[in-house]
Amino acid sequence: MSSYRDDFREREKDVAWSAPRVVGWILLALVALFALSFIVTGGDLAIYRFWAPKQADAQRVVFENTQSYVQGKTEYISRLRYQYLEAEKGSPHKGALKQLILSEAATVDNSKLPVELESFIQQLKGSV
Repeated sequence: MSSYRDDFREREKDVAWSAPRVVGWILLALVALFALSFIVTGGDLAIYRFWAPKQADAQRVVFENTQSYVQGKTEYISRLRYQYLEAEKGSPHKGALKQLILSEAATVDNSKLPVELESFIQQLKGSV
């Protein structure tokens, strides 16, 4: 019976050591897999470099189409138009205002501007 107990205890010891070893190897494999995926993706840098510009472009398009943005640009271009019409003909101030109006009009969808402002911008573009 003694040899039976000794054999049983020896097998019990092997099983006890094998379960933690199996868990350890599984954890080691998971850590290695994580490290490999981190290296392959560059720590998400490659994914970020691909998607970040697209997300920023989408946010910019949404922002430029908001009512407050278009309304602010409309008011600013209208003020510049008034200053342009009040400036003396042939003055450098009038030329600078023209360039400023055209550059500001380029940042907004002209079809969203009032008709008189849109035609004024088209008139300025035609006289370039």
